[in-house]
Amino acid sequence: MKKILTVDDSASMRAMVVFTLRGEGFDVTEAVNGKEGLDKAKTGEFDLIISDVNMPIMDGIEFVSNVRKEEKYRFTPILMLTTESGTDKKQEGKAAGATGWIVKPFDPQKLIAVVRKVLR
Repeated sequence: MKKILTVDDSASMRAMVVFTLRGEGFDVTEAVNGKEGLDKAKTGEFDLIISDVNMPIMDGIEFVSNVRKEEKYRFTPILMLTTESGTDKKQEGKAAGATGWIVKPFDPQKLIAVVRKVLR
């Protein structure tokens, strides 16, 4: 079973992501901000990370940048799931190490399709 870490300060958004992914058989761990996500990433083993951009304490760009410094996550797919759709933010995310970008609100079937694609 593939393990996914989802990082988002919105409880309702985390619930939607978790519901969608668990319904497809994925093992999902939640974090409420980038710092908590980084702590969970360091102590766990995840096949995919999904992160929001705008969060308190540590935003998604800083989170991705820090996760990429961990040897075990150098090649792990990281998807940004965010309301941010501007080219500048996407470039910033890519420079930090994000693999892909999904804009909220998301279509659950499209999320599953992207998750399956990056987990191949």
